[in-house]
Amino acid sequence: MNLIELDPIQLGLAAALVVVVALLGLPLRLGLTAQLVIAGVRTVLQLLLVGLVLEFLFRSENAAWIGLVATIMLGVAVREVTARQSRPFLGHWRFALGGIAMFLSSFTVALIALAAIVRPEPWYDVRYAIPLLGMLLGNTMNGVAIGLDRLTTDAHAQRETIEARLCLGETASEAIGDVRRAAIRSGLIPAINAMAAAGVVSLPGMMTGQILAGTPPVEAVKYQILIMFLITAGVGFGTFSAVWLGARRLFDRRERLRLDRLS
Repeated sequence: MNLIELDPIQLGLAAALVVVVALLGLPLRLGLTAQLVIAGVRTVLQLLLVGLVLEFLFRSENAAWIGLVATIMLGVAVREVTARQSRPFLGHWRFALGGIAMFLSSFTVALIALAAIVRPEPWYDVRYAIPLLGMLLGNTMNGVAIGLDRLTTDAHAQRETIEARLCLGETASEAIGDVRRAAIRSGLIPAINAMAAAGVVSLPGMMTGQILAGTPPVEAVKYQILIMFLITAGVGFGTFSAVWLGARRLFDRRERLRLDRLS
């Protein structure tokens, strides 16, 4: 099967559908028309840039360039996590929590997948490394952002309850235990839903792309199963570590609740 190449006219027809949706929002005063248009323009520019970068990486196959691109991807993901927080931490912790969590989770899972499971030659083959890391970072970013946001907002809302539990002799870990569990659950739910609905409610993007490119469906399914498991592991490790570190940061060494560390 040969891949059907798309020309600008075909892509323009797809873009027109988004424009129609944006225009439908005008009489309803949704306030989303400009955001839809800007998001569409950003999609085109960002993906074209990614395409050019990947073409360069495919030609060079240089580990240093691949590492640089991976670092930039991590930096952008950290910024997105911070931007989605309603009550982010102050100072360098604003970026450190998400950065540490996503580095430990996404990069570790990606390295395990490349070195021990897929095993391309070389192990940092850009055709596997960058797409895999991109999927892991994108999904882990969502889990970490949701988990941290739930942790800080709930801690602020339940401040009196947490302080009362501290006064009753509970440790900081025990006092914030319910909030921490709820935050981790919130971060993991999207990944669990994605696994539960894969193949029944929706056909995942990677599998669809491989099938369109001519890969046998069964082989595409095997890769999609691998990706789903890796993503869930990355989201799990990232959410656990981010919420755990964030919960510790909410208390000082004397186990006093310090909400002044949030903006």
